[in-house]
Amino acid sequence: MEPALAAWLEENGVEYKIHTHPAVFTAAEAKIHCSHIPGLHCKNLFLKEKDTENFYLVTIPADQRLDIKSLRSKLKSAHLTFANEEDLEKYLGLTKGAVSPLGLVNDKTNKVVIVLEEIVWEANKVTFHPNINTKTLELSKDSFHRFIKNTGNRLLVLDL
Repeated sequence: MEPALAAWLEENGVEYKIHTHPAVFTAAEAKIHCSHIPGLHCKNLFLKEKDTENFYLVTIPADQRLDIKSLRSKLKSAHLTFANEEDLEKYLGLTKGAVSPLGLVNDKTNKVVIVLEEIVWEANKVTFHPNINTKTLELSKDSFHRFIKNTGNRLLVLDL
């Protein structure tokens, strides 16, 4: 885990447990290497509203498919697409394959809106990459809520 992220978590009172495993790039690979880690395993999609500078980090359970049409409707967006790798690096300081809400600590201008599936927000424990795909952070519900609130990013909790 990046020292800057560990320092941010400590400064903001976000308790966590860290797990190390082989690199995973997809939810299917995570299922193989991370299924022993307790908590709701999540996947994250970094989306952009076409022809705007609106960015969304969408977090859903790892085994759930995102209904993009429904999400567009709920966001009142005409067209959503995957953001490019340059925007991922610019706003979240992340690379493809390591997308996570924990990248919000790098969003100094709070440009990115975090969109959480209700199940993720209500889970007793959640797991995410700590901005690197060879580790997984396990967070309690209270720690995850504290993390999200302390980033300062706009939060939407939706039934996706």
